[in-house]
Amino acid sequence: MFIQTEATPNPATLKFLPGKPVMGEGTLDMRSVEEAGRSPLARALFSIPGVSGVFYGSDFVTVSKSEGEWQHLKPAILGAIMEHYQSGEPLLEGEVVTSDADGGDAEFYAESDAETVATIKELLDTRVRPAVAGDGGDITFRGFRDGIVYLYMKGSCAGCPSSTATLKHGIQNLLRHFLPDVRAVEQV
Repeated sequence: MFIQTEATPNPATLKFLPGKPVMGEGTLDMRSVEEAGRSPLARALFSIPGVSGVFYGSDFVTVSKSEGEWQHLKPAILGAIMEHYQSGEPLLEGEVVTSDADGGDAEFYAESDAETVATIKELLDTRVRPAVAGDGGDITFRGFRDGIVYLYMKGSCAGCPSSTATLKHGIQNLLRHFLPDVRAVEQV
């Protein structure tokens, strides 16, 4: 098995591509050993000293570190991923809710803004999320109020030094171009 790695814009995060599907649908962001409870692979990754986050995308695993150098962490991470796929264990044990529905409270917006929100979601799904997934992360809609779009960033995007630039210069400009009602974009 050959596992490719890719750098992400976040220097504390590395993207691993096992060459096999990871999540069938949705994404899953785990920021602690407790959140990794139902995933044998995530438990193995969190047992590696310095690993602080695990994110599953459709065909990739993003690992974040709190300490240590990638040159020392990478072999152990590659070994854990390879061992998991060779073991035949499921990625997730039991029924697990993917993080398309996580990240805090339910969506919020006024009923009168439903059409604007539908357009925001469509733009995020077709133009933003594929690009963000390419960098090892995900972004989801949380709300819209008083011209401000609230988004939740996951995976390599969470805590990334360039996430503010992504939000303000990329996503905000895109949404304002198509929707004059949008004044700003904020991270929740």
